[in-house]
Amino acid sequence: MESLNKQQPPRIVQSSVIEPKDELSEKIERNYNTIFNLTNGLSEREANDALNTYVSKGSFQYEEVQVGLWCSILVDPKSAARSYRDLTLLSRDGMTIALTKTNQLIFERWLKLLDSTRQQIVWFCKELVKNTVTGADSVCTSLIRQMAGGDVSPKNIWLIEAVLDILSEHRTWLDKFPQLCSMVVYTYLRLTMDHTAHMLVNLRKREVDLCVSLLREKWTDCAVIGRDLVRLLQYVARIPEVESLWKDMLSNPTSISPHFTGLTQLMMMRTSKKFLISRLTPDMENKLVFLITKVKFGQQKRYQDWFQRQYLSTPESQSLRCDLIRYICAVFHPPNELLCSDIIPRWAVIGWLLTTCTSNVAATNAKLALFYDWLFFDPERDSIMNIEPAILVMYHSIRPHPAITATLLDFLCRILTNFSLPLSAQVKLGIYTAFRVILDKRVLPALEPLLENSKLDRDLRVLIRENFTEFCSQEAVAKDEPSNNKEPMVSMASMLDSMMDTDNHIDNNMSDGAAFSDEEDDIPLGKIKEETKFQPIQDTRYQPVDINDFLPQLNGELEEFDEMAYSLSHCLCQILVNHFSSNLFPMELDDESIEDSIGSPLFVIFRFLASMAEEDPNRQPILQLLTEMYAKQPRIGYHMLYFLKVGKANDEKMLTYKDFCKSMDNKDLKSCLMSDLKLCQEDDVRLFTFLMPDIYNNTFQSQSLGNSELLHMIVSAIDGAQLQELICQILQGHLIMFRKDSFLSVLNASLDWETLEQYFLWQLISAHNIPVEHVMPILPKLDFTQHAEALSSILVLLKQECPSSDLLRIIMCRDCKKTDYFVVSILKYWAQEFEDKLAEHINQQVSKFNGTPKKRQRSGSSSKKDSPSIEQVLLHLDHVRQVCKNISFLNNENIQHALQQVQQTASESLKTKFSDLLALAEDIDDIKSTRVLRGLPVRKAASASAAMGLDIRPPRSKSKKVQESSGSETESSSEEEIKPKPKKRKKALPVEDDSD
Repeated sequence: MESLNKQQPPRIVQSSVIEPKDELSEKIERNYNTIFNLTNGLSEREANDALNTYVSKGSFQYEEVQVGLWCSILVDPKSAARSYRDLTLLSRDGMTIALTKTNQLIFERWLKLLDSTRQQIVWFCKELVKNTVTGADSVCTSLIRQMAGGDVSPKNIWLIEAVLDILSEHRTWLDKFPQLCSMVVYTYLRLTMDHTAHMLVNLRKREVDLCVSLLREKWTDCAVIGRDLVRLLQYVARIPEVESLWKDMLSNPTSISPHFTGLTQLMMMRTSKKFLISRLTPDMENKLVFLITKVKFGQQKRYQDWFQRQYLSTPESQSLRCDLIRYICAVFHPPNELLCSDIIPRWAVIGWLLTTCTSNVAATNAKLALFYDWLFFDPERDSIMNIEPAILVMYHSIRPHPAITATLLDFLCRILTNFSLPLSAQVKLGIYTAFRVILDKRVLPALEPLLENSKLDRDLRVLIRENFTEFCSQEAVAKDEPSNNKEPMVSMASMLDSMMDTDNHIDNNMSDGAAFSDEEDDIPLGKIKEETKFQPIQDTRYQPVDINDFLPQLNGELEEFDEMAYSLSHCLCQILVNHFSSNLFPMELDDESIEDSIGSPLFVIFRFLASMAEEDPNRQPILQLLTEMYAKQPRIGYHMLYFLKVGKANDEKMLTYKDFCKSMDNKDLKSCLMSDLKLCQEDDVRLFTFLMPDIYNNTFQSQSLGNSELLHMIVSAIDGAQLQELICQILQGHLIMFRKDSFLSVLNASLDWETLEQYFLWQLISAHNIPVEHVMPILPKLDFTQHAEALSSILVLLKQECPSSDLLRIIMCRDCKKTDYFVVSILKYWAQEFEDKLAEHINQQVSKFNGTPKKRQRSGSSSKKDSPSIEQVLLHLDHVRQVCKNISFLNNENIQHALQQVQQTASESLKTKFSDLLALAEDIDDIKSTRVLRGLPVRKAASASAAMGLDIRPPRSKSKKVQESSGSETESSSEEEIKPKPKKRKKALPVEDDSD
């Protein structure tokens, strides 16, 4: 049966003969075979015992069993339930390994997976959800990512229905994960617009029911989607259930949520990138990113054709274009190096998506996706990179594809009023702001070549002038007037010319810009920029002014503000005194209680400060006010940290707090952070623990990682529940508290801490799965009595490892003392679990020492320092002999060989010092090499072994041979059997001579 398994390895992916196996497939197959070999032919109880015994050998075996059982679930549906049960019973890490491999398989191999494997992955996900396993939401998110938009193929519909079944059946579980709720709503709203076929009516109804119920019951969780939630609802607003929700959002928003004020609130929120990314499958995203980061401009056609055949060839796939455009505009922001290279720009890819669109509805949705960030554009919240592709695709398409530019400009004009009549003023403000930022940031040097181009239709130019008068020149307005008005226009131009100074170049600019022909489109932008640059310089009406006389007045105003800030801060601190004396952190963590906790006036200041741009001149006075308040009430510091974590201030990097620390004199960021955290720890340990993941993330890594003071602050304050919370955060990947380069310094500092503090620290170290090799360098300096906490923790770590030459080398370097049982304990444990491997490594240590001439040993000072001496090895082995009774480990062939080498090569002083240990080797050698033993040697061996506390009696088979041997055998026959012994000594003679 085992050979049959090897001939037919587990198959989870579709592969051909010419495709080599990758690392993941080989590992899965190898671990599956391990499970098969361990459990083949055994009962369930015997198999469970065998697996338990195997995983207890070390972390490597544990991972083998976890991956093997997980693979068994995927390839054998009949035994999947049993494999899942064994997986949960044997798991020591909350099935982290299985969850990681599942997510990896879904992300990297979903398209190549067999249908049976896909079904088992969905079954596994359902079991995880049903048993509320931590991390099950990540598997759901991975499956959701594979639901392709614009795809109604049977496989895709099956996946959509399967995940929908899980979420609907376990709705209570879903409600506990706000991020998953919002992702589910965003995904299924988007997929609903594809399911218009008659055979998909039932699926569409179930999707709509789930989305509407989540939106009504979990509005706060779903509203974080932002403005793209409105876009998706617009696509499906005519479905009756959605239409009812849509009307409530427009006319009665508080019926949905007391905190919801209307569509404007959603439209002002920028949609997070994770939602936009989720609508492209990983494979689709990889292909698109390759196109816009690796393909040179001009060589993109074959890649675009391939992409279109793969993803955009069916009528249903036309809706995918809006997802691609939203990704290009709002997710992928190329760095300056890419912008300056010859790689195809974003606007060119968007132009290709627009020109190849064959559906009018899809084209309208694509244009809305392109301009969506324009409608409520706010430079403080939105990025210029979101609106750049739209303006550039219009500008660069005016010559090769004027129809594209015309239809986009027409759409932009009409959306001012057609998007939402009550919001038309805000939409106009957003689009106008976008145009102004485009000019300010020099995305285009001027808008006239675009808005007033002669290639545009006359009616369209009139429509543009009506809607965007601010950005149109008067000359273009005059040119488009009826022909009978042309003469007065010329007269007006002449009047203006006569009024201008002859040195002023504005008249030339105006006359040159009165019309735009095809030839004028070729004017270099650099020339236009140069002409524009010199316009304001020519006005000589303004004379230079010496501002020295006005500087004292400015200082007076500043001094007045300083006094005002001081008084105001004092008043505010008095008003907020009750707030600072009460508990900030709520007892129960939910959205409502957190929102209530940041409802005081202090957080209004924080919210206002966090929403301001860095270059805003009003930002500095507020920082100065908070600095004055901080001098009187230092709790402001950790209150700000708490607000930036929970207040949805869109300040993930906590730049507001950093600016606040910079505004204080004589304090750097680290000292501010440590003093604030110290005060927080003294006031509320729960809040202090709650802040730790954000303190240790990328924002404050340089201040927190390797900071032994902060770690001591943590372990000295927390209790068991808070330690558990930190470990959960570590296992979920939200908290990393150690770094390799500073790990040893933290361990050194911890040696002076209290016992409980040190044990808490070692619990955190164990949760990080830090390799024991990183801990071992501290071992030589640890004292058995003074550093009991560290040594006992290292013993537990070593107990989970297999002996290796590196570990053994460091352990043997430790000084041997009669009262120090560290080395004895780990050697005794390893001797029980890994006898042959440990003996082999000890033999190698001794052989390596004996095989190195002494002259060479003296020259290598570093090796002498890092490697144990032969005396240290013998001291530890002799200590094992003295402490551990009845240990058969010293009888191992490799140990005997090592001791015999020492006998042959060691100095007389060493032989004398370790005579008892080496005598054991002599007696054992006699027993092994002499088949015929006389009475006296046997008694001598027995008495020697009894004196050493060792049971060295030969096995029964050997004793039987001794009894059968004739007592009348001659001395010569004994000498013949002992002949190999001098041979060994002769072989070691060169080493002896060299050492002498």
